[in-house]
Amino acid sequence: MIQYNNMKAETLEVAGFEPAIKGMRNPMNSWRKDDSTLDPVYDVDSRNIIGYNFSFGEDNLRLAQQLIKAGTEHCKFLRFITVWMDITMPRYWWSEFDTYKFVEKNSCSTMHKLFQKDKDITLDDFYIEDYFLDGSYVDIKDTLKDVTHDINMAKQEYFENNKDAKYLRAAKQLLPESFLQTRTIVTNYQELRNIYHQRKNHRLDKEWGVLLDEIRALPYANELIVGN
Repeated sequence: MIQYNNMKAETLEVAGFEPAIKGMRNPMNSWRKDDSTLDPVYDVDSRNIIGYNFSFGEDNLRLAQQLIKAGTEHCKFLRFITVWMDITMPRYWWSEFDTYKFVEKNSCSTMHKLFQKDKDITLDDFYIEDYFLDGSYVDIKDTLKDVTHDINMAKQEYFENNKDAKYLRAAKQLLPESFLQTRTIVTNYQELRNIYHQRKNHRLDKEWGVLLDEIRALPYANELIVGN
């Protein structure tokens, strides 16, 4: 898991290397050249096999990288390698992430997070970075303290007035873009390759950097995602 302040990205699972290699070799009917291996993983106590680790063979990796260099229409096999992640980012970042269309996601409910009966919204629910404006230091926390107070008051009024929707609407209208939201996403290596190369020099370097560092930690990321 990669974390910066209260932004984070955590890989939950990676799967699909075997079918990806099968599909990669379909166009040339070259399955006999498949030289990748599956190494058993043993339970420490029982010594029973509990899974397998995929290892690229030299011929498979060489072909994979040739297809990647040939362009996106030739490396469709990367779409078979599926990745599930939990990502916690501010709302303004999610609006940029939604540019990518191969991604499926389930989001935490804004309404349920704002209006938890037993928990008020605090500054920990935001990504905050103070800055200088015209030479003067701007303390964003001071502004957010007022906003969080008003949101929490709207929550109180909501429950005291038979869950009147106008208080929920007011809370959402007050909510700053720095509010953190967690989503579970499912994506694939081809889309992560697009994301990596399009966002590695982005102005929102800290926000995107959390995800890019997690991408770099994926199996064979350097060979299949990061490399040109």
